[in-house]
Amino acid sequence: MSDGLKKMGDRFRGKREEMSLTLKEVENATSIRMVYLQAIEEGRIDHFLSNVYALGFIRQYANFLGFDHEKLGKEFPEALRLPIEKQDFAYGIGTLEMRGSPHGGVRWVPNLIWGSVFIVVAICAWYFAKFVGVF
Repeated sequence: MSDGLKKMGDRFRGKREEMSLTLKEVENATSIRMVYLQAIEEGRIDHFLSNVYALGFIRQYANFLGFDHEKLGKEFPEALRLPIEKQDFAYGIGTLEMRGSPHGGVRWVPNLIWGSVFIVVAICAWYFAKFVGVF
């Protein structure tokens, strides 16, 4: 945890408290989960999935609180210039299944149900027409 991140988090917490907002209210307004808001205020970016998320959430939280992220970048340069780590993906290109593919689930069941309903309605209509004497 860097000292700049901690100072910036303290400033965010102070501004939030000055605005009389709880973390839950900020979570509802920004759609940033409370766990991440607490991590930002405590200067702990190790709680994020990646530094990209951390930077995005910090910028979004700063904008919500009314801070100019350009000024924050000058004031806390090490806090907003986190290294982008290389992601190790378990899947190669083209190995993910498409959504809605035939192998992706039981998609034929609704069609079977609707087809069965149609057949039952057709048989009932034929029976009604033949035996009741409409035709």
